[in-house]
Amino acid sequence: MTISASRERLRRQEKLAQVYDDQIFPVWGQRFVRMMTRTLAIPDGGQVLDIGCRTGALAVEVVRRMGPKNRLIAIDTSASMVDIARHKVDAKGGSVFFRTESDLSRLSFADDVYDVVLCNLALAGMTDPGAALIDFARVTKPDGRVVCSLPLAGTFQEFYDIYREVLVKHDKHDTLGHLNRHIREAYPTPETCVAWMSRAGLGNIDVEVEDVTLLFRSSREFFFAPVIEHGPLSGWKAIAGHGQEMQDIFWYIKEAIDAYFEGAAFEVTVKAGCFSGDKLGEVATAPALASVERDTAPDMVPPAMVNTPALADSGSMIEVELDAFVPGRRRPSHLSD
Repeated sequence: MTISASRERLRRQEKLAQVYDDQIFPVWGQRFVRMMTRTLAIPDGGQVLDIGCRTGALAVEVVRRMGPKNRLIAIDTSASMVDIARHKVDAKGGSVFFRTESDLSRLSFADDVYDVVLCNLALAGMTDPGAALIDFARVTKPDGRVVCSLPLAGTFQEFYDIYREVLVKHDKHDTLGHLNRHIREAYPTPETCVAWMSRAGLGNIDVEVEDVTLLFRSSREFFFAPVIEHGPLSGWKAIAGHGQEMQDIFWYIKEAIDAYFEGAAFEVTVKAGCFSGDKLGEVATAPALASVERDTAPDMVPPAMVNTPALADSGSMIEVELDAFVPGRRRPSHLSD
């Protein structure tokens, strides 16, 4: 990679970090932070680990609850996100340390270090959340607590119903199978999350689920909202295929949303989940739980989640413009009713 390309990539990462902080977090991550901190208790002198700190909102709330002897370590994969977080928390004071990590699912910390381990939404973007939770429990002290949040089954259900209807109507049965697998893998049930925590050696498990409604005035506003555009949209495009096939499917989806919700808001549900548990006994090592390979179709990317928006390189799915929203673009003649 040339110096100019590296600079451009850094500039884009910094821009995305600011978009996340200004436009995505207020309508997405903030709701999960509230759930995680509602009953959060930090023992006097205890150490706290914030996994996937993003731009620091959860870290700020932790610092507000910390005493002079507490210590917070906040980690993330994005240096640009961490830079914003560091500035926020520096203004609040407290014994806080930030660092970037290349893999949040395999922590570089010793066993039995932290009194409280927090993970706001980062589990949702990991290949094997169950194995990641085992590692979270590993670094937690005996009787320490692990608290995680993530979107659950039922999230974006209204959109997925329309997506399915379009695929069924136009005999896209293979694509329908890809969509159903995507939904199962991207959004676990509460029962699945409890099973993950139990296998990680966590007990006294508490589960909290809230329905959150996001409102959009049109299909255009939905697809171009930062929480969608920089989140699951790239995965949704990949499910539909490439080239004209993908463009046709999204043209049908756009028309269906606008027809069904003409004159009314397009309401989309988010199932927000928060799970916490105490480290009670021995924790299995991650290799003891065999990772289940995701059943991913050829040319299909894993589901992108809004908690970890990734910058798109030139030519990637997220940057392919949708024909249905190009100004002045007419409905293609080859599309049948």
